[in-house]
Amino acid sequence: MRESGGGREAAAPDAAAPDAAAPDAVPDAAPDAAPIRLLIVEDDPEWVRSMTLYLEMEPDLTVAGWASGPDEALEAARSLGFDAVLLDIQLGDGVRDGISVAADLLELREVPIVMLTSVGDEAMMTRSFGAGAASYVEKSRYADLPAAIRDAVRRPAPMQALLKEFRRLKREERLQPLTPAEREVFELIEDGRTQAEIGRKLFKSESTLKNQVNRILKKLGASSSREAVRRLRRGDDGGPDDGERR
Repeated sequence: MRESGGGREAAAPDAAAPDAAAPDAVPDAAPDAAPIRLLIVEDDPEWVRSMTLYLEMEPDLTVAGWASGPDEALEAARSLGFDAVLLDIQLGDGVRDGISVAADLLELREVPIVMLTSVGDEAMMTRSFGAGAASYVEKSRYADLPAAIRDAVRRPAPMQALLKEFRRLKREERLQPLTPAEREVFELIEDGRTQAEIGRKLFKSESTLKNQVNRILKKLGASSSREAVRRLRRGDDGGPDDGERR
């Protein structure tokens, strides 16, 4: 994790950087409002440099730090002060995508996450919102970022209400294959209960509970209880979670 060293003076824009023309006025920010501190999670240092220069031209935005990958992002979530995250949806070959990182970040810090992508993809957008993202912006439309950040941080209520309902419906859809008894077990697993604790609470024998857990994992397409919970939280309906790091 790299803390910002004062991006307004750190470097000059180059030919590859986004157009750093003077930004529009900021009518939504109160004159004495504290700047919105941003964590950028992106594996392309040149893009981070360009975006830092561009965003810090806005009087109410400042880049607090940069993380180049999942581990640095989680370290930042534990140690760095920030109000919102700009998170690339693709973090390099062989690395968990940003949607997984978004879910992990939100387990540590409840802050708005704006997902960034190079291509428009409806499935990725749906997965992003399912994992808890507050907004989604294509990199080619970087000029939309200041407004998207302000909306996510300062006017979250309407969008958050919609996203909360969307995530509830997606959760219900994923859990639909479970029987009521299996769902009761899964929700206790999700709460962090051990199988021994679940067995005592539900008055189930070890063998009965083990069979139920195995059926739950099969229906959810997971190889472990931990993976099943993580997949549900991040909106991932794909194959085995081979990218777990924690």
